[in-house]
Amino acid sequence: MRVVVAPDKFKGSATAAEVAGAIAAGLRAARPDLEIVELPVADGGDGTVDAAVAAGFAAVTATAEGPTGEPGPAMFALHEGTAVIELAEVAGLRRLPGRKLAPLTASTYGLGQLIAAALDLGATTIVLGLGGSASTDGGAGLVQALGVRLADRRGRPIGRGGAALGDLASIDLAGLDRRLASIRFLVASDVDNPLLGPSGAASVFGPQKGASPAQVAQLDQALTRWAELTRAATGCDLAAVPGTGAAGGTGFAALCYLGTELVPGIDLVLDLIGFDAALAGAGLVITGEGSLDAQTLSGKAPMGVARAAARRGVPVAAVAGRVLLTDADLAAAGFVAAFPLTAIEPDPALSIAMAPDLLAQIGQQIAASGLVG
Repeated sequence: MRVVVAPDKFKGSATAAEVAGAIAAGLRAARPDLEIVELPVADGGDGTVDAAVAAGFAAVTATAEGPTGEPGPAMFALHEGTAVIELAEVAGLRRLPGRKLAPLTASTYGLGQLIAAALDLGATTIVLGLGGSASTDGGAGLVQALGVRLADRRGRPIGRGGAALGDLASIDLAGLDRRLASIRFLVASDVDNPLLGPSGAASVFGPQKGASPAQVAQLDQALTRWAELTRAATGCDLAAVPGTGAAGGTGFAALCYLGTELVPGIDLVLDLIGFDAALAGAGLVITGEGSLDAQTLSGKAPMGVARAAARRGVPVAAVAGRVLLTDADLAAAGFVAAFPLTAIEPDPALSIAMAPDLLAQIGQQIAASGLVG
């Protein structure tokens, strides 16, 4: 019997690859006869590059600026002309020096540098995973790195970060990297916020990046300026479109300057890693994440896995640090069973610390259950 193990990460505890490996180890210990396929997944945010590498993409390292300008190594994945790039890898909160928040000055410039590096290696399709951003610059840094000149009223280049967009007076597209015209861009994001307003990038996500109420208002005004001048320079009027507020407004720049397609993150990742092909002959899929809760049902990775498996008639079991859904919720979502780590170790702190060992025990439980014929 083939079992496909396709979990997302357990945030703060184990990567998706570590989760898959631990569950698979438990399955093999109890049932050496099983054919086990480890296929860690992600929903377009953190872990998307790792999922691609685990599926056979090459890991490529390039030097790019972090959100506050410090250069450093950043990884992306590449396979047969397709590059997978995570914003969080280069412009994410984890790249802030000392984790010191910089809501007004953090930039996506490094993301543009990674795109250029992928183009240098011959990429013809680029998948951008948006999530975990430290900036609210509307993707302005991204396009600056790709050759767009953003200037103030005196013709001088503006600075980096969302606040600098308040000084923006002109946009010159003459230097935009010409290779971009022949590239297919796909943006993996499940965020449906627009760029501006009460549900926009600054209002909703700015406080998470350290913005005070006054700074939120400043950033929203600066992004309004960015949208107006982008419309004048490109004819692109998409600031109200759902998804343009993703990653501090990077979704807006991706649509207007790169001509991207917005795709549900998990669906895009499953396609990249060949999930449908892995289901051939499978009798069970095991997925999961740190917490199975109401957010899971809104389209996070386990739900995407469950939907894809259901289309092939393969049952799906879920593993999680904790399960906050009712049996009825789980059944309606397509899960035939759920296995929480808290059933073995009720103390949350210990459960997190012991996650790999507990996941292996869960793997043994699943192997011994009626789910595995």
